[in-house]
Amino acid sequence: MNPSQVDLRQAVLDNVADSSTTDLKSTVVDAVQSGEDKILPGLGVLFEVLWKNSDIQGQEQMIQSIYQGMHSTRG
Repeated sequence: MNPSQVDLRQAVLDNVADSSTTDLKSTVVDAVQSGEDKILPGLGVLFEVLWKNSDIQGQEQMIQSIYQGMHSTRG
């Protein structure tokens, strides 16, 4: 793994380390609504945390949600 990737992960985690659940929700909502590509790596780091802290059933539900969301946005 590239050292800059590790630094990015740690920077994202450090930025949200003291956040409340309300703060985290606001961060995610703002990032999604802004549509800025530069925010995607940060959301990826948060998704990685979610994935690693989910059981197999939770991971399968996430994949199904992603799959359904991708296919429902196609016209």
